[in-house]
Amino acid sequence: MAILQATPESIELAVQCLKNGGLVGMPTETVYGLGADASNPDAVKRIFAAKNRPENHPLIVHLASASQLDDWAQAIPESAYKLAQHFCPAPLAFILKKRPEVSEIVTGGQNTVALRIPNHPVALELLRQFNGGIAAPSANRFCRISPTQAQHVADELGEDVDLILDGGACQIGVESTIIDLSGDRPTLLRFGQITRSELEAVLQTDVFIPDSLSQTTVRTAGMMAIHYAPTTPAFRCETRFLLEQLKNDTQKIGVLTCGSMIPASQTRTVIQLPADSVSYAQNLYAKLRELDALKLDFIVVEQPPQSEAWHAINDRLSKATREIG
Repeated sequence: MAILQATPESIELAVQCLKNGGLVGMPTETVYGLGADASNPDAVKRIFAAKNRPENHPLIVHLASASQLDDWAQAIPESAYKLAQHFCPAPLAFILKKRPEVSEIVTGGQNTVALRIPNHPVALELLRQFNGGIAAPSANRFCRISPTQAQHVADELGEDVDLILDGGACQIGVESTIIDLSGDRPTLLRFGQITRSELEAVLQTDVFIPDSLSQTTVRTAGMMAIHYAPTTPAFRCETRFLLEQLKNDTQKIGVLTCGSMIPASQTRTVIQLPADSVSYAQNLYAKLRELDALKLDFIVVEQPPQSEAWHAINDRLSKATREIG
């Protein structure tokens, strides 16, 4: 396994690695992905093995442009083209009816496929040169904290990945919005930087949000009850309860705040994140990893605001932490 700065030469090496059935850690604007040739079932199986990911958990196929949607999906609705024209390349994945030749190893046995055009220059150049679909879930062990830096991929997967392209820290820091367009109504299955309101403004129709998994028959990334989680026990509480949770000075505690200033101590490590959703998201996973590496007794996360701009962040925290207070 090697970490290579993203250059024309290293991208060419990564393309060859993918064509040979290898696994490539690739930067995107959201998080780093673990990429394999989506048309090579043996290569895709290596993703599941490296991540210890259940085989019924579908992958997102990354494409260089919306013109390639037809290569992977059929009966594509006009809504998909509208969203692609308005947003793409973007942190937005479409779930569509798959073409018969698309392997069910990629789709988790379903008749739908998730497709995305990432908004990152290295990812797009890799995809253009590869000239095909790259299946690329987040490059971490299943359900653990997603990687937003190349070193995170190396720390997490080690020799299970053949090559890592270093494209710098991810600009967005949380995974893409996922919208299901395979049924009768647009359905938002995962929150991301692109919000429900923005989707509805383009589509000029309501976007449904399931209250529970029983309200959708489609499985996709990020739907597990526990996900994005550190190995250290992690809890989440409202600001007014925060100091109460930190009274114990006999245990080593990590604190991740949302703008609040909390004093550090011999037993307390404090990381203050900014109280704006964009900067918070950019730093969230990296700072959780930083605290997780300290071998603390537990981590306390200050509850961020609950407005729409924070939906993706709160979704990730709800699966990575347990609410107390």
